[in-house]
Amino acid sequence: MAEAIQSSAEHTLENQRLGPLQIRVAALCTLVQICDGYDINSIGVAVPQLTHAWNLPGPAFTTAFVWSSIGILVGALSSGPIGDRTGRKPLLLASIALFGVASLLTAYAGSLTMLAVLRFFTGVGIGGAMPGTVALTGDYTPQRWRATVIMATFTGAPIGGFLCGQVAGLLLPSFGWSGIFIVGGVVPLLILVALVFWLPESPRFLAAKDALTPRQTALLRRLDLRPGQSAATLDLANANPIAMLFGKGYALQTMLLLIVFFCSLMNLFLFAYWLPQVLHLTGLTPAEAARASSYRDLGAIFAVLYLGYLIDRSGPERALALHYAAGIIFIGAIALFAMPYSLLAIVIFLSGMTIIGSQTGANATAGALYPARMRTSGIGWALGIGRLGGIAAPMLGGWLLSLGLPPREIFLSACGFALIAAIATALLVFRGERTQQLVARQAAE
Repeated sequence: MAEAIQSSAEHTLENQRLGPLQIRVAALCTLVQICDGYDINSIGVAVPQLTHAWNLPGPAFTTAFVWSSIGILVGALSSGPIGDRTGRKPLLLASIALFGVASLLTAYAGSLTMLAVLRFFTGVGIGGAMPGTVALTGDYTPQRWRATVIMATFTGAPIGGFLCGQVAGLLLPSFGWSGIFIVGGVVPLLILVALVFWLPESPRFLAAKDALTPRQTALLRRLDLRPGQSAATLDLANANPIAMLFGKGYALQTMLLLIVFFCSLMNLFLFAYWLPQVLHLTGLTPAEAARASSYRDLGAIFAVLYLGYLIDRSGPERALALHYAAGIIFIGAIALFAMPYSLLAIVIFLSGMTIIGSQTGANATAGALYPARMRTSGIGWALGIGRLGGIAAPMLGGWLLSLGLPPREIFLSACGFALIAAIATALLVFRGERTQQLVARQAAE
């Protein structure tokens, strides 16, 4: 496995410059992430008005939340082998088309069952798109900047979540809940057209092909690569990528990342699904609750300004572990203290900076620690198994509310999950000498 890493082609890719081509790929992947973030949050901000429109209690929508997360799990787990064996671009195009159409159809759902079915298919598309963007961004980024650029790309998810809350605040009074899903469907389908023409395939897949278009050949030349290279000179999957995740040198890293992603996404989805409804139950209107919730995603955007850089320079076991631990303070403040709206918005902002910001850092960590041959599978499985936390989160929130707890106190459970994520991230320092040796070779060549 080390041979491909040591080849001249891999040396060129791992040390490519960060120029206009690489920035274009990262920018287009960021647009995909914006759509992902918007559509993940759309159901959460729609529920406060749906409870009145359909005359249903908030916990009744747990079904839609759960099936949305199940869809993301299915999409994330299945996308890894597809992206690592057949290419990143086809995976991305199919995923965006799926969640765009499903979101658009959600606007016309007339029952809870139909809402859950459409949220499942929306989730499948979202689950496939996320690993694809990480892998493609990583393929076009030099190793020394990989975590920083991947994390910058993942600003799209919190930007999308923030825009979803702001758009919902504008649309709900005049157009109702369906307007949220119409926007969430039309915009991805428009972006899909742009991706068909402007998003390139991974350079490793292009270099291994014999028949290329003139445009693809010119792209490889920009990267100082020649077409028609032997697959042995490229870091492409020549075995089952999932088996490699749990093989020698990567097993401990994979298991720790699965724990981190489970706990991290448990918290992310607990807040994404239940924060708008909890704020509504404590006295805010649906529009006010949507806007206040959106500051969580705004905080996550701010985290990108420094966390990716710290991960690249000091490692996730230090920077990311401390970031998860800091989140406990702000989660506890939301759960335990009644605050005026302005102070609440600030604390939500800081909780988003540490909760969602840490998850963005975990995405960047997985994209940077796994080599190209298993990069889509690595992030896909981390996100997929993590989505078990996303499935448990809405059920946990609904169950705690049904027990009669004061609404905000349901978030106290998130403190424990943040602590576990911090500990598991810190233990990445023991992820294995072989993995560290491979990364060191990449950096030295």
